[in-house]
Amino acid sequence: MITITDRAESAPPSPATKTRQILVLGLGNILLSDEGAGVHVVKQLADAHPGMPDVEFMDGGTLSFTLADAIVTTDSLIVVDTAALGAEPGAVQVFEGDAMDHFVSTGAKSSVHEVSLSDLLAIAALEGLLPQRRALVGIQPQDFDWGDSPTEAVASALPIACERVMELIRRWQA
Repeated sequence: MITITDRAESAPPSPATKTRQILVLGLGNILLSDEGAGVHVVKQLADAHPGMPDVEFMDGGTLSFTLADAIVTTDSLIVVDTAALGAEPGAVQVFEGDAMDHFVSTGAKSSVHEVSLSDLLAIAALEGLLPQRRALVGIQPQDFDWGDSPTEAVASALPIACERVMELIRRWQA
């Protein structure tokens, strides 16, 4: 027997439950030298701060729609990735809140990612689940040639990017 429930009587679908306080998402392809900077930063942070309360460090690789769930289930999002900043290689810049949204939606689209960060943020926004606090820590790349380590300029910027991430975490947890 099939029971049909009146739509007016059924409960609306519940939004995704926020399961983590802060997600630090490192993006990039570690086989393309500087392109892997975000992943290298997240690995360094995870190694330096294991078991940090209310913080998850995640290797997002080259992005895919599967990351949408991780984004919509977090209260605060920090993305670390290479970014066309129009600066010297290794420059680090933080874009927070609306500045991040503007940068990822209007910045240069030179990426090897399957989907864009802008696409993932749009999905979260459409679902009404965009993380309240969000930031992009962008690192100006020098080279995207084959290679499993970043160029000297970007390698020297990784500790700076790590510190910018930790500054955001400390401020957001205060």
